[in-house]
Amino acid sequence: MTVNELSCEIYNRYGPVTRARGCFLYTKKGKRLTDLYQEDGRAILGWEGGNAFTFLKNVLSRGQTGSFICEDVSRLEKAVSKLLNSERNIFFFSTQEHVTKAAISVSMQNTSVYTPWLSYDMDWSKVDCVILEPPLPWTKTIYILAVKKDVELPPVIYSQCKVPFALQAAITRAIYNLIKEIPLREEKNWFIYDQVLTTYFTRRGPYLEPKVPEDKYDDFVLHCLDNGIVIHPEAGHNSIIPYGADKGVFTALKNNPFEF
Repeated sequence: MTVNELSCEIYNRYGPVTRARGCFLYTKKGKRLTDLYQEDGRAILGWEGGNAFTFLKNVLSRGQTGSFICEDVSRLEKAVSKLLNSERNIFFFSTQEHVTKAAISVSMQNTSVYTPWLSYDMDWSKVDCVILEPPLPWTKTIYILAVKKDVELPPVIYSQCKVPFALQAAITRAIYNLIKEIPLREEKNWFIYDQVLTTYFTRRGPYLEPKVPEDKYDDFVLHCLDNGIVIHPEAGHNSIIPYGADKGVFTALKNNPFEF
């Protein structure tokens, strides 16, 4: 099932989404859905992005929406450097394929993907190239390549896409929010849902790898949706624990199990 198909299934059952807050989607028909898809992880900090969109609004109110240079030193680059505990140059790409190709051109042997709360103890300062997806909704076509400043770059490497300054400001705040949030979320916040979810998923930290066979996965997506739960629509992709949600959000699924 595609993301667009999932959106249509939500609409057909519950009407349009009128509000999204934390890990919940609220629809016009008065249904609250628990979101385990979370924009494929981009909304892992919540659909509001913390206060990140306030920074977006502030930049827009100043009219910094042109192609001119808006700051002397990239604050986003500083935020990424702090996250990875090492000085970084950053480049922007619009697809996973392109950012991966660029990373390999810089360092085929020392490239990793940053996934929040996995490899928490990893020393990112030793990784030459890190691929990072901004922890902010509305950035689905933005991938960041963070290259250590002491790593020699190939003759040609440049950002494939331009990210507006206002959105860069929002992403910067989202990364600082992530840095603050990382030590606050831990195993005790995730295992409380295991009684229901481990029937259908293998959990690694907050990430849920589906156990349901691929040929039955679409049916499972719809079954969850009928029980007020939105999971990743694509088989083989991780869903995410709904941080802060009451365990009761899974009562309907517990009482109406999916057979596979």
